[in-house]
Amino acid sequence: MMRTEKTKAEALSLVGLARRAGAVVTGTSAVRDAVRAGSARLVLVAEDGAAGQVGKVTNLLRHRRIPYRMWGTQEELGGAVGAAPLSAIAIIDDGLAGRLLTELPESEGPADGPVSDEEG
Repeated sequence: MMRTEKTKAEALSLVGLARRAGAVVTGTSAVRDAVRAGSARLVLVAEDGAAGQVGKVTNLLRHRRIPYRMWGTQEELGGAVGAAPLSAIAIIDDGLAGRLLTELPESEGPADGPVSDEEG
């Protein structure tokens, strides 16, 4: 197995562990609520997520210090938590979020600037 495949499998396994621990919030709306409430410690956004859904999450993250990664497919994120395909999930446990950050490749972080927190 190539290193990237092993790393992805390990990260997906950690996401599953986080779900079993009750430390995952799933779906765009619930993830946005967790970000606003300050409970999200890491947000994973599917690379193939619908532009509108991805934009709602990433725009909200622009002025917050919550790390996020554009990572995996909707199928992979949903499968890791035993759900239908998902555009976004949030990890709400500090330890699991930290472990995942060491497994995941870097992606561009939130940009600075004013943004709207409005739907659509």
